[in-house]
Amino acid sequence: MLIVFPLGLLATSLVFDFISAGTGSARVADISFWMIASGIIGGLAAALFGLIDWLGIPDGTRAKRIGALHGIGNVVVVGLFVISLLIRYYGGATPPAAIAIVLSGVGVALALVTGWLGGELVDRLAVGVDEGAHADAPSSLSRRPISEHATVTARN
Repeated sequence: MLIVFPLGLLATSLVFDFISAGTGSARVADISFWMIASGIIGGLAAALFGLIDWLGIPDGTRAKRIGALHGIGNVVVVGLFVISLLIRYYGGATPPAAIAIVLSGVGVALALVTGWLGGELVDRLAVGVDEGAHADAPSSLSRRPISEHATVTARN
């Protein structure tokens, strides 16, 4: 669940870049800057938990390979935005230098691919999904085992 914040912040920063480029607004450029900074922090937090998930995937599986591509790709995405942020910080231009916006654009495009790979991991390969997950599973807050409901339903 941690991925929605960095993805949203980083993608939306590009929209603010276009607005800043069109209007010349320093305020909008500042908003983009801080969205990128927040997205980088969120991306690094998500990466820690992603690494923990990846380490739990059995070696030699398709999931391990896709997880590696997903993780490495996301590190590249964060790296592109770090470079873009540094260019903005040291460049001081409003709107930001074109290369900063291009790096952000490439980062967003790559994030679309890595996001799809993450969806593959969860939806197709069930990485990070409870083994007994089903449409009528009890809430995780209920403290009941996930398989309890499936067993009761199967007996009925």
